[in-house]
Amino acid sequence: MGNDGGSIPDRRDLVKNKKKAEQADKANQTRAVWFFCALSKRPLQEPIVSCALGKLYNKDAIIEHLLDKTAYGDAEKICGHIRSLKDIKVLKLTPRSPPPPPDSPADVAKFVCPLTFKDMNGGQPFVYILTCGCVFSQSGLRTVLGSSPSNGNTTAGESLAAEDEQLEVCPQCATKFSRSSNIFMINPTLEEEERMYAAMEFRRSLEPAKKSKKRKAGADAVADEVATKKKKASPEGHSPSPAPGLNPKISAASRSLAQSLAVEEAKRKAGMSDAVKSLYRGKNDAPRKETFMTMGTFTRYA
Repeated sequence: MGNDGGSIPDRRDLVKNKKKAEQADKANQTRAVWFFCALSKRPLQEPIVSCALGKLYNKDAIIEHLLDKTAYGDAEKICGHIRSLKDIKVLKLTPRSPPPPPDSPADVAKFVCPLTFKDMNGGQPFVYILTCGCVFSQSGLRTVLGSSPSNGNTTAGESLAAEDEQLEVCPQCATKFSRSSNIFMINPTLEEEERMYAAMEFRRSLEPAKKSKKRKAGADAVADEVATKKKKASPEGHSPSPAPGLNPKISAASRSLAQSLAVEEAKRKAGMSDAVKSLYRGKNDAPRKETFMTMGTFTRYA
């Protein structure tokens, strides 16, 4: 098998190994969740809000989604759990001092923890307080509170114990909050996000059911309501009773006045002369041939 221009294939040419699965760049994933809106994929700009699952959004994107559910194609998958503006919280972020220059890279943190001044860029876990919206690094808040803060995933068994729990005070704005149910992790891991989702469903199950009120629109509703009241007021087969009249004393006085006026009018007509009566004509009288110039007059030559 030589001197003929051929080649001898070896094993690596005949046996092809399975390609390794492509792994996503963790740095790009971290940059996407900490510096860009989870819904619109635009850079985060204040006001920045977060949901019960710890995702970061631009508030204008959430409002646009609530007004038009088809504004973003994957909105149902990303923020389908957001029913209204009550399901989000505006975050009180501490800007970095001095602020980064406008031409700085996209992965430069714009906000820091007010306690430890650590950058909010995904390198350190951050949390926010539900009652006030203040954002801290988890380590900084743990140091202030003296123990590890919870992540807002209170279960059914822990909810009863949380009622008797002493409330803590926010180290930035002095707002009271519950350590077991009012602290939420920002951009948690998948396992932590599942626990936060289960806690959210449990809290919603405790909410009272809302009563829906159906109303008819416009004048049709008013007309139907009036007709219904009339039917209830009158029995079947009888016309509705007339509306109540005026005061009986006032009605008797008005009738006597009308009778007296009629008597006076009859007396006045009875005392008229024939010349005056000729000026008046009844409705049933035949039309006269005279014009309005000669009606009721007489000529001297006649």
